[in-house]
Amino acid sequence: MIRIAVIGEIGSGKTFISKNFRFPMFNADQEVNKIYKHNKYCFYKLNKKFPKQIKKFPILKSDLKKILNKKNIKIISKIVHPYVRLGLKKFLKKNRSKKYVVLDVPLFLENKLNKKSDILIYVKTPKETIIKRLKKRGNYNKKIHNILRSRQLKNNKKIKLSKYIINNSLNKKNILKQIKKIKKNLNE
Repeated sequence: MIRIAVIGEIGSGKTFISKNFRFPMFNADQEVNKIYKHNKYCFYKLNKKFPKQIKKFPILKSDLKKILNKKNIKIISKIVHPYVRLGLKKFLKKNRSKKYVVLDVPLFLENKLNKKSDILIYVKTPKETIIKRLKKRGNYNKKIHNILRSRQLKNNKKIKLSKYIINNSLNKKNILKQIKKIKKNLNE
């Protein structure tokens, strides 16, 4: 199995690009949402650390956002990430016979989930486009965005480590062409 990891900034379009490879895909954001909705063990651990803020199950992201700062994001990550890793492990086991899988994990390199054999694809998107997309989502908060970005490696480091770069400032048709070209290269 060849693991393709799509990396880039928050709001760069990683999920859109990951889906368009049309390979089995692990989406860490969806996994986190599942954990918040269904994992009572995670709830108990978060409730123990933040009893005044995390009071009810399922966990609401809005409750977490109220306590998000540089210190608390580390605590939350320490609790939630092992469950995400478990979900990733199950996904990889389930898809071990597939030729390719796509991993859409925002902190893929930062959490040292990468292997030497992974194919990294960096999604390059202008900052203005990213901000516009995040604002469109309706829950944009500059302070939270900056806290999350501070946890990421610098873009030039990610670019250096990537085998491919997809320019996501173009139209959908052009982006799909770039994906098609990468898929062709993978099969050669």
